[in-house]
Amino acid sequence: MKKVAYWNENNEISGLAECFEEGEVNHDQRLGDIMKSGIRDKAQGVLHEMKGKVKEVTGKLTDNSKLEAEGKAEKMAGKAQGKVGEVKRDLGE
Repeated sequence: MKKVAYWNENNEISGLAECFEEGEVNHDQRLGDIMKSGIRDKAQGVLHEMKGKVKEVTGKLTDNSKLEAEGKAEKMAGKAQGKVGEVKRDLGE
């Protein structure tokens, strides 16, 4: 068994995979893919929620309604992404 580069759809190396025979890659055991899709979405959702909250509070403090609205929108998008991550996790993705 040897390690080979794993390429994504954008022709970028996205990690390593184990290769049992020449040209046969086991995609289920990608070494560079540490987090499953659902966990990654959940984590990114939390990050967007936090960024949104910071923007929202900053907008309130500086009386910048545009920044406040952007913060609220990013917070909602983060919550939605987190829910997607929960569903993916429940489905085993």
